[in-house]
Amino acid sequence: MPKLSDTMEEGVVATWHKNVGDTVEDGELLADIETDKATMEFESFQSGVILYHGVKEGETAAVDSILAIVGEEGEDYSSLVEENKDNSKTEEKKEEEKGESKDNNSDKPEAKATDNKVDTSDVNAVIIKMPKLSDTMTEGTVASWVKNVGDSVESGEILAEIETDKATMEFESFEDGVLLFQGVKEGESAPVNAILGIIGEKGADYQKLIDAFDAKVDSKEEPKKEEKSTTEETTKEESSQPTAPKAQLNSDGRVKISPLAQRLANEKNIDVSALDGSGDGGRIIKRDIENYQPSAQTKATGSAAPQAPSGLDSFEDTPVSQMRKVIAKRLGESKYSAPHFYLTIDIDMDQAIAARKAINELPDVKVSFNDLVIKSAAAALKKHPAINSSWLGDKIRTYSHVHMGVAVAVEEGLVVPVVKNADTKQLSQITAEVRDFAGRAREKKIQPNEMEGSTFSISNLGMFGIEEFTAIINPPNACIMAIGAIRQEPVVKDGQIVVGNRMKVTLSCDHRVVDGAKGSEFLNTFKTYMQNPVTILG
Repeated sequence: MPKLSDTMEEGVVATWHKNVGDTVEDGELLADIETDKATMEFESFQSGVILYHGVKEGETAAVDSILAIVGEEGEDYSSLVEENKDNSKTEEKKEEEKGESKDNNSDKPEAKATDNKVDTSDVNAVIIKMPKLSDTMTEGTVASWVKNVGDSVESGEILAEIETDKATMEFESFEDGVLLFQGVKEGESAPVNAILGIIGEKGADYQKLIDAFDAKVDSKEEPKKEEKSTTEETTKEESSQPTAPKAQLNSDGRVKISPLAQRLANEKNIDVSALDGSGDGGRIIKRDIENYQPSAQTKATGSAAPQAPSGLDSFEDTPVSQMRKVIAKRLGESKYSAPHFYLTIDIDMDQAIAARKAINELPDVKVSFNDLVIKSAAAALKKHPAINSSWLGDKIRTYSHVHMGVAVAVEEGLVVPVVKNADTKQLSQITAEVRDFAGRAREKKIQPNEMEGSTFSISNLGMFGIEEFTAIINPPNACIMAIGAIRQEPVVKDGQIVVGNRMKVTLSCDHRVVDGAKGSEFLNTFKTYMQNPVTILG
């Protein structure tokens, strides 16, 4: 059960769009989920067969409980259901024990427990947390704020555009009021459930909400007393010796630090990279900032950061975007799990150039060479279905449909929107669709379902003057085709040396699925269509 709003604790299945036994693809609508705010469509992030419904229509379930199980037909999923039941019993037992403990101590004073609690009862505002917009999302980047501090916000209005590990998506407000605070700046990242913003009554003391939130975070990170004393003793022993910065880093290279500690460090102009964190895993928390004592050198220079003499090497670190992280992960897995081999063929483009010129002389028509490539490749895939396949571990899946992935370069890397059923579409339809995809991709408006389900991919760098290159397979495709630039060179025709137009194409193949002979046959069919474009225009 997904967490579709920042305050959602449970959801109701209003409607199932896929029943047990139905096939579902990544990006298809799975169910309508009624949250505490609204009823929202929920898409599947997996492909397979619906094996199990964990919640019936009209019934309620807690966030993170089993909504459904997707897998291979006939697969035994009983262990997953039992594991979920065991986990639920464990949680119930913990809650019971917690309740009993509270009852047993009900007659004891609670002053100590509430000393550090921030009273927020008089604050007419609410915290908006970083939402979990996909089932694999652990953090999000604010691509842009649609509402600025001081703006009025109504429930249902777009608050910000959030970049997830899947795509950039619009995030709607579920609250009415004024945007009082932005917890994440544009271009910066924050984990799921961190403070995204605060909405409330104009003039509300929202800082109390931040302090209460940070205090709650810090209280969870308090180390054991023994660990604390050890840390303090070690710090005292080592304080007389100059030490290198020891701050612990997250996987993305950022210092591990709580939001409250970061804010205090900014206020005190403390370089957090030089601090030891006493929280879990070396995380810097509030106490570390409060106990920080600047060194003599720091006091003299007024800054904890080392001063680099002029003339030395310098560099700039750029945080890795969510999109670049996913590209690195997926293509790294592809390159080192799929045994790639490459086939290159040289194509005579004279007829393609003439055909494109003739087509573009028609009113309201503007066809690119890439459109001809897509149409020719789709036609060739219908002749050679083995190329239109995927490796699934214990089986090879061969598709009867042709969903063409078309790589589009964007600022952070590339996205691969999919032209569905490219083999059945007219050239003009492909042209319009690819142009629309390219425009929306650069504006980060492509939706996740528009980048899913490809059976074959094309990467074209010809417009950048690249004559020949090899591309990494886009999983789960078995092949990707790299298109180079059209170049003019001397060729022999009818015994005469003339100027010819040539284009090199390289097919990257997953050797687990495609053999050299099959790849070569496909390329030769593709070459025939490109050299005789009239055959694909009907």
